[in-house]
Amino acid sequence: MSAISIVLVIVVAFFAGMEGILDEWQFHQPLVACTLIGLVTGHPTEGIMLGGSLQMMALGWANVGAAVAPDAALASVASAIIMVLGLQGGSTDATKAINTSIAVAVPLSVAGLFLTMLCRTIAIPMVHFMDKAAEDANFKAVEFWQIAAICLQGVRIAIPAAALCVIPAKAVTSALNAMPAWLSGGMAVGGGMVAAVGYAMVINMMATKEVWPFFAIGFVLAAIKELTLIALGVIGVSLALIYLGLKESAKNSGGGNGGSGDPLGDILNDYE
Repeated sequence: MSAISIVLVIVVAFFAGMEGILDEWQFHQPLVACTLIGLVTGHPTEGIMLGGSLQMMALGWANVGAAVAPDAALASVASAIIMVLGLQGGSTDATKAINTSIAVAVPLSVAGLFLTMLCRTIAIPMVHFMDKAAEDANFKAVEFWQIAAICLQGVRIAIPAAALCVIPAKAVTSALNAMPAWLSGGMAVGGGMVAAVGYAMVINMMATKEVWPFFAIGFVLAAIKELTLIALGVIGVSLALIYLGLKESAKNSGGGNGGSGDPLGDILNDYE
């Protein structure tokens, strides 16, 4: 990996770490982070493939109450770097490199929770510094400590990324090629299950009697081989617009009829 590529990877990792807290430009999302790292290292296609696979799993990751979701930023950046090193080391099997990166993403995301806890522990004194600065009406100091705390989250991902970049590419390739067939095959199967697990986690969070018909329709349409992903996307957007239009119409004209404002929900309730 060239020096320029390493610098750009560290920059992407830094922004991904900050976005894990800011959640504004979504640089920490696997699809964005892996694609950017693939782009700056000359492997955009493989980066998109890896990011798309990991994104399906990360869709079900969310902070609920005191439960902190796995660290998508570290998982995305580190797995993308490992994939790139495997490809640049002379490995022609891109599938093996991608599947291996997917397999290591989950333990990396769990390890990222430790780094998150460490950074938040370090940030505790910063909050007290900000309180003292606010009492003194020193707003520049408040802004400084705020920026410092956010940059600390960026460094949390940038340092592991820099450490991975200095690993010789041939060493990563040798490790990939040394894997036995049963291990690489198991990783391939696990990588193929990532999308299903991600969908299942999302469905488990948002499944209601109102959206199950849409799931059934999409499941059936996906079996039609002539329909491309673009066609399925158009159908999904159209169904969403139709549903929203019916819901708005029910609110405007059916308020006095005791309806709930959800036309599909009212229809289903009539059958119960």
